[in-house]
Amino acid sequence: MGVSEFDYNLPEELIAQEPMSNRDECRLLVLNRKDKSLKEAFFKDIVEFINKGDLFILNDTRVLPARLFAKRKTGGQLEILLLKDRGQGAWEVLVKPGKKARLGENIYFADGRSSAQILEKTPAGGRLVKFSPVNIRRLMNQYGKMPLPHYIKKELRMPDYYQTVYAKKDGAVAAPTAGLHFTKELLRALYHRGVEIAYITLHCGLATFRPVKTSDIREHRMETEFYQISPDAARIINQAKTCGKKIIAVGTTVARAVETAGHRSQKGIYQVKAEEGETRLYIYPGHRFKIIDMLLTNFHLARSTNLILVSAFAGIEFIRQAYQYAIERKFRFYSFGDAMLVK
Repeated sequence: MGVSEFDYNLPEELIAQEPMSNRDECRLLVLNRKDKSLKEAFFKDIVEFINKGDLFILNDTRVLPARLFAKRKTGGQLEILLLKDRGQGAWEVLVKPGKKARLGENIYFADGRSSAQILEKTPAGGRLVKFSPVNIRRLMNQYGKMPLPHYIKKELRMPDYYQTVYAKKDGAVAAPTAGLHFTKELLRALYHRGVEIAYITLHCGLATFRPVKTSDIREHRMETEFYQISPDAARIINQAKTCGKKIIAVGTTVARAVETAGHRSQKGIYQVKAEEGETRLYIYPGHRFKIIDMLLTNFHLARSTNLILVSAFAGIEFIRQAYQYAIERKFRFYSFGDAMLVK
């Protein structure tokens, strides 16, 4: 299956550089898989497409201020992106420029108040470093920057713009962007309509934004990401499945987490296990979805695993049609852009 199947041409002016001032006033493109129809709405009107008892699953991960700047003894500067906490001050990181990150070298942060030794290369092309002091929370909070995607060139006025309003558990280096459109008021409106909400966690890491570079998409290998489904979340999800209610995954990260935990019960109903661990589930066309019935997502980059997952859910041709429709009608794309609901 060729990666070129997931190409499209996007005018640069359609790449959203900042979020809407009111999150839920972005546009929403609704895709109906049954009749292959497209319908435009505003995100705040999403309640019109959801029934009482249906379930939204949200990812409550919180983005770390994981972008740091270090100096070498020579005076040269390195940009560090924290990826994964390995404990005792050890972190997997990406380094720019990578060629300057020499094994055994010490690099310095905050005018020397913190340092790190570069220990080894990682399979993903990054580095394993050991920080001193071991606890770098203060360093991140004082000096860290939000790790915005490379296509966002505009300075972020408020760091919370890149957090969901329900972000709770620290650990992500990228936002679960489908959830950025929700406001507390909209969540209350859904609650009053009788819509159920469950929270799971998947810490978005390297797997979330690493592009597919293999010519055959099936040869791509995902990096692992931590996920957690609590007993309470599993109970809510499984009850909805048992009652035949629609399960709406808010974002590709939620889809990957619950599909990882999905299994067929003794009664023949697909359910999720309460569990935590690392997932490298890669969803591409041909995947049989066990848990989710609807997918709420943003418009994704060409050749990305996110776009491939959405195509697996809705069909390659239908997604190609929807993206062309969105481009012609000047929808806003990517992290701060508009949303689509696939029914």
